[in-house]
Amino acid sequence: MKEKTLEGRVCIVTGAATGIGLSISKNFYNHGAKVILWDKNESKLKDACSTFQDQSRVKNICIDITDSDSVSKSVDSSIETFKKIDVLVNNAGISGPILPTWDYPLDDWHKVIDINLNGLFYCCQSVIKRMIQNKYGRIINIASIAGKEGNPKAPAYSASKAAVIGLTKTLGKELADKGILVNCITPAAVKTDIFEQITEEHVQYMLSKIPMGRLGRVEEIAALVLWLASEDCSFSTAGVFDISGGRATY
Repeated sequence: MKEKTLEGRVCIVTGAATGIGLSISKNFYNHGAKVILWDKNESKLKDACSTFQDQSRVKNICIDITDSDSVSKSVDSSIETFKKIDVLVNNAGISGPILPTWDYPLDDWHKVIDINLNGLFYCCQSVIKRMIQNKYGRIINIASIAGKEGNPKAPAYSASKAAVIGLTKTLGKELADKGILVNCITPAAVKTDIFEQITEEHVQYMLSKIPMGRLGRVEEIAALVLWLASEDCSFSTAGVFDISGGRATY
């Protein structure tokens, strides 16, 4: 890949204040992109943006992606600043509690689905309309190996990520002739702040499933996303890309 493979591109990353989202944002920036960081946590978002040297290539928007009107307004604001949107990375998500399905609280079920699936849908729907006008786009959805295999005691998370995979395939096929490629990645466990939401027992369960015997690193996720966001990715759409240390073998 070229050193500045995203030169001139404008990229939105959701859940960008920490972890995988911040790593993706910095990798995009380092490869020449203008980056718009979306996150609900205003203080962490401001801290994250302050770490970029050239502030003219960075914008932060504090947003609740479960509010479709807010998403639409944030897309308008992003375009007002940088004139277009070339890349969307739907990274924002939560794990929810670790409980068996029959004990899972309904409020938590709705919250996980609302953020992981509905919010992602709102972002795609709003951004795609602009990408169609420009006849170019790359959308990368961060799903999970749990969406393919189903993790016990994580019904909402597993179901939401399975739905993200299905939506990715639908969008990829709908947009295949419009210059817009839509793919998702399915990481195994990656060490991020989301681990604060889950039990050590569940972490060890996920780790036991990885033949490489370690957790993934945010930089490894960011490297795969960079390729999917670039022009070098030109014949892959509606795809599911595993990055699982050998856990996924199909």
